[in-house]
Amino acid sequence: MTAFYRFARSYEAIIYIALALGGLFAFRWLWQSWRERRTAVYRMEREFAAQRFMQSAALAALITVLFCAEFFLATFFLPGLPASTFSVTLTPDFLSTPTGTLSPEMMTQFAAQPSGALIPQTVGCAPSQIEITSPQSGDDVRGVVELIGSANIPNFGFYKLDTALQGGSNWAIFSAGSAPVKNGSLGKWDATPLTPGDYQLRLTVSDNQGQSLPSCVISVRVAPPQ
Repeated sequence: MTAFYRFARSYEAIIYIALALGGLFAFRWLWQSWRERRTAVYRMEREFAAQRFMQSAALAALITVLFCAEFFLATFFLPGLPASTFSVTLTPDFLSTPTGTLSPEMMTQFAAQPSGALIPQTVGCAPSQIEITSPQSGDDVRGVVELIGSANIPNFGFYKLDTALQGGSNWAIFSAGSAPVKNGSLGKWDATPLTPGDYQLRLTVSDNQGQSLPSCVISVRVAPPQ
């Protein structure tokens, strides 16, 4: 039904035009068949005229009902529906596989990092809306890491998680979701195949119109396997 409501609202003008043209044809046919019925002399002629009159009357009645239904929907019913009914929630293909391991090809961009102290960096996070609370910026991680935080904004659409070298710009998506999360699990990051070093984790949340809000970025260090 949501698709029908969207269609009725988006193509309201076209529907009215089509119904008006159909009504013009139907009522013109109704008028002609009525005149033929009145002027018919022979019984067979009157029967054919009566049949055409009934058909034209049925078509005219149908168009009138459709016109009234569209008028009722557009004027009284659709304005009362929530705005989310007419919003398209974007669901990218990667949502079907929200958790995964980076491919060997993606690993070629991750080189070894300097062994100096990691300077924690947190950028663009909004508490309880767009944030990563675990691991915290500056933490050492290894193996499979579960990311805890929030992706919970008004008119939520979807979120994605990606990673890059500290200071790099080649981001690789490793998890995504189509349901809002508040102080819960956002996804898992398998750091096992990565070269130990400093990395960025980024959470990006988009609304149901596909508009992305400022991303939350934290820095972590992938420690060598124990």
